[in-house]
Amino acid sequence: MLRVLIADDHEIVRRGVRDVVTNHPGWEVCGEASEGSEILAMVEAQQPNVVVLDVSMPGLNGIAVTRQIRQLLPATEVLLFTMHDDDETVTGGLAAGARGYLLKTEGETQLVGAIAALAVHRPYFSPAIAEMLLDATVHDRAKSRLETFTLRELEVAQLIAEGCSSKQIARKLGISIKTVESHRAAAMRKAGVRRAAEFVRFAIKHNLIRA
Repeated sequence: MLRVLIADDHEIVRRGVRDVVTNHPGWEVCGEASEGSEILAMVEAQQPNVVVLDVSMPGLNGIAVTRQIRQLLPATEVLLFTMHDDDETVTGGLAAGARGYLLKTEGETQLVGAIAALAVHRPYFSPAIAEMLLDATVHDRAKSRLETFTLRELEVAQLIAEGCSSKQIARKLGISIKTVESHRAAAMRKAGVRRAAEFVRFAIKHNLIRA
C-alpha cells in the first residue's frame, strides 16, 4: 500500500488530494496537516512514501519542511503542490530535496502521474516547470538566493517576516538571542536587504509567508 501524507492549509485542497488518493487502488492517506510545524512529527510517526506539500504554509514554510523531511527520512519523496511558479521558489524547493513540483492549475491526471512517479523515486514536474528547468540548464543563471539559506536561517527568516522579535524567535526555536541575531544578520545579508520592512517584502516575494 502506497502511503501518502497531505499538507496544505486549505481544507478544500486537502479534500481534493484526499479524494484522488483514496480513489486510486493501492493508495491510502496516512495523515493530513494544515501547518508546517505539524508535519515533521507526523512524517516520523507515519513513514509515508510520498508527502504532497504546499510551499506557503503557516508555522514553517514548505521549503524548510522539505529539507527536514529529506534529512529525517531520505526514502520519503516530497511533491511540492503549489501555485507558485517563479524561478527562485522552484529552484529553492528542488535544492531542498523535493523531486516533484506540480502546479495547482494541473488536473487530476497530472496529480496521479506525479504521485505514481515519486512512488518509484522518479522526478515529476508540471510541463511549465520542466520547461523552466530546461532553460536553466541551457542558460547560465545566478544561484537562487533561497538555495544559499541554511535550514535555521529559513526558520528565522520566516519568523522575522511574521513580525517576531529576536526574543520571541529565541524562545520558539530554543536558541539564544545572540544566535538569533547571528542568523538574522546572515539571512538579511543573503536576501540583500537591511531593514525589516524590506525583508518582509523579500519573504512575500519568495513565498515564505503570505501577503
